[in-house]
Amino acid sequence: MSADQIKKQEQARMDMVVDKIKTAEKKDQKNIENAEKDERAIQADFKNNVRIKTSTYSGMMDTALSVRQQQQLLQERQNSWQQATKELEVLQKLEKKPYFARIDFQETGSNKTETAYIGLASFSDTPDHFLVYDWRAPISSVYYDGGLGKVSYETPDGTQTVNLTLKRQFMVEDGKIITLFDTDETVGDQMLLEVLDESSDIKMKSIVTTIQKEQNKIIRDTKSDLLFVQGAAGSGKTSAVLQRVAYLLYRYRGNLNSSQIILFSPNQLFNDYIDRVLPELGEQNMVQMTFYQYTQRRVPRIHVETLQERFEETNTGNNKKIKALKDSLAFFKATQKYANYLEKDGIDFKDIKYHGKIVFTREKIRDIYYSFNENYHLRNRISATKEELLKLLHRKLNRIAKTDKVQKAVQDLSHEELNSLYGNKNRDSFENGADEMFYLAKNYVMKHFQQIRQTIIHNRFLNINKQYYDFLRATPQLINLTAHDITTEQWEQHVATIKQNLIDKHLSMTDVTAYLFLYDLITGKRENTDIREVFIDEIQDYTAYQLAYLKNDFPRAKFTMLGDLNQAIFTKENSHSLLEELSTMFDPDKTKVVQLTQSYRSTKQITDFTKGVLVNGEKVTAFNRTGDLPTITIDDSNQKMVADVVRQLQYNRSKKMTTAIIGKTLAECATLTDELKQQGENVSLIKTENQRLVEGTLVVPAYLAKGLEFDAIIMWNANKANYHDEDERQLVYTICSRAMHRLDIFAEKELSPLFNNVKKETYVMHNRIADK
Repeated sequence: MSADQIKKQEQARMDMVVDKIKTAEKKDQKNIENAEKDERAIQADFKNNVRIKTSTYSGMMDTALSVRQQQQLLQERQNSWQQATKELEVLQKLEKKPYFARIDFQETGSNKTETAYIGLASFSDTPDHFLVYDWRAPISSVYYDGGLGKVSYETPDGTQTVNLTLKRQFMVEDGKIITLFDTDETVGDQMLLEVLDESSDIKMKSIVTTIQKEQNKIIRDTKSDLLFVQGAAGSGKTSAVLQRVAYLLYRYRGNLNSSQIILFSPNQLFNDYIDRVLPELGEQNMVQMTFYQYTQRRVPRIHVETLQERFEETNTGNNKKIKALKDSLAFFKATQKYANYLEKDGIDFKDIKYHGKIVFTREKIRDIYYSFNENYHLRNRISATKEELLKLLHRKLNRIAKTDKVQKAVQDLSHEELNSLYGNKNRDSFENGADEMFYLAKNYVMKHFQQIRQTIIHNRFLNINKQYYDFLRATPQLINLTAHDITTEQWEQHVATIKQNLIDKHLSMTDVTAYLFLYDLITGKRENTDIREVFIDEIQDYTAYQLAYLKNDFPRAKFTMLGDLNQAIFTKENSHSLLEELSTMFDPDKTKVVQLTQSYRSTKQITDFTKGVLVNGEKVTAFNRTGDLPTITIDDSNQKMVADVVRQLQYNRSKKMTTAIIGKTLAECATLTDELKQQGENVSLIKTENQRLVEGTLVVPAYLAKGLEFDAIIMWNANKANYHDEDERQLVYTICSRAMHRLDIFAEKELSPLFNNVKKETYVMHNRIADK
């Protein structure tokens, strides 16, 4: 059969499927209209169907039952409406692109050839006749995993093997097949090139049509407690993980929902960038936050170091050694050891006061805390202490309620104030006047004592600031500082700095994690057992302490961690010890490491250039998509550099490319934005991670560029003064690897030595100084 005949035959089949989809759409639209009509009718007739009888107990029960029946009817209609609406949204997507692949196969022991078409979601015209299979269905894995011949795939019933005889891929627009091709590859290069050649967008797109074999392993893994994905820049690791979320929601439908999945992302800007992927796949977004947000929400009265502050802080000499210790698993274990010591001695309390007067002294609270026997661990001890304090408060309350002063105050209350004291109490239920007066007086005192009660319930009598300071002072007894090349004097000086920071209500990201963990150990905070899946992106910028803290906080969750050790902006060279430390936290038999070395984001020319920036970096393989060589331009002044950038922006616009200009710091980016606007350029400065990505040219500080991609990247002022330290090499790599189609680097006077190892043939040099 000729290629034209095959295409005509496949189009006829697609037309048939689209017709059936349209029929299903009409049915769902009718169901939506009926559900809305029924709901309006139930609400309009609510009074007629609800029998209100309150004179007798049975009458009240009858009323409650009839109200409940009406509520159930309304809920059923709302459920029908939601179901039909969701189905309609999926069908509308399928109408435009019913499927993107076809596989023909024979099951083991059978000569009969079966055909499956694979699309965004399943669609059938009868319960057992699937016209389209969901890309997450077990059989669809055959499309992603293997070439022609024997292919095995996992099902809920175990491993199955089929003989794959045809793999056909379709490019489809509005229900029409643009092109099709048969391939023996996982996903043919032709199809991948079509997708990769598209312009970038301010929102990440789904990759279901181009999932690669290694990505499919990530998506469908269900056995690992820890799935660690080391992926080169642009290898599709984040895309694969978002597809993984969609797969898990499909695989465990009914037992797992989006609220039980949490994603820790590098910044809020990135959350905005990826927020359409799961809805595109017909799923709700999981819980998304940054680690900063996760900690900041628990310490609202303390300023936690922001991304910008963390990026710009000085981390050299003694500070570097001390930070390395505090970020380690050894320090995490020291926190646990110190908490165990507190079961016997050393806990710090604050007086419980009311209007400046002491109600319970810190000594009294301490005596209660340590009055319980040694079987009481921290969680039980704090709980028992609170219980005893509430009992004492209740006795105190009863004594005060009987005083003449309080009873006279009650007698002087207005009618409205008295009514509020009675609450729902039946006034005829009191045995006598004295009993009634005591009830009112007790409620009167209770209102005034409510603040004290809340102080006890919420552990506000704990002096956590002093406790954390005491822990740091005790650290030399818990850890051998010499082994970390730290002297006692250096540590004491550091502790004095942290004391002042606590007074100023300011904590670094390193300290806030240990601060919260110590508080949780003391108070016996319950772990979050609802979360079943934890995803952590850009893992290379997390510390071992932070990861141990998250593992402790989500004890029932499986973890998926992904990142690129070549892009460690904050942890720098320490990121390479992360895998070793992770191996001690998880069962090795339930740990899986997947390496993604193929970079799809950038052209071969850009990937080859960025690889040259790295020294002893992880292996990176360029995908064979060609483009222009990166350029490096050296100017002798800032003014000329701005003029060159303006010319580059004009060129990029003529080629319909989106451009991001990445500078090192926010201050530098703000200055550049003003200079470009003076030249008539319409550019937007991304100042904080809470901004949304907008259309047009963006100016972005380096620490906010993680995970993003653009058609063209301009690296601003990559000179020796700006990028000179060896531990900034990963930062330079991160900036350059954001580019999809074009990379242009500008520097004033002298290029950064971090480019010295890049091969001359991988870029074009414009030395404006030498050209004079």
